[in-house]
Amino acid sequence: IITLSDLECDYINARSCCSKLNKWVVPEVIGHAVVTVLMLISLHWFIFLLNLPVATWNIYRYIMVPSGNMGVFDPTEIHNRGQLKSHMKEAMIKLGFHLLCFFMYLYRLVSKIALK
Repeated sequence: IITLSDLECDYINARSCCSKLNKWVVPEVIGHAVVTVLMLISLHWFIFLLNLPVATWNIYRYIMVPSGNMGVFDPTEIHNRGQLKSHMKEAMIKLGFHLLCFFMYLYRLVSKIALK
């Protein structure tokens, strides 16, 4: 979010912004897919079903990158067609999702410890 807002305010150029953001796309996809599979294996159905759409969206977004682009975030297209605003909105939604998941996991951990 900070990197995208820096780009929006012209504190950094589009190329450096996109290279910073693109280096975190693959770890995010892998991490989210691993967490989703672990929730399936451990039979936490609600958390699995909550994570599945986000993991699917991350994989879809990574796979559907056009062949000439630098990555999910492309410096030549980030200012076109309102992509910067959509990337900002997506980042804010993901932040809210991860905060919700953090508190759900924390509650689950505390309730498991309290039951022992």
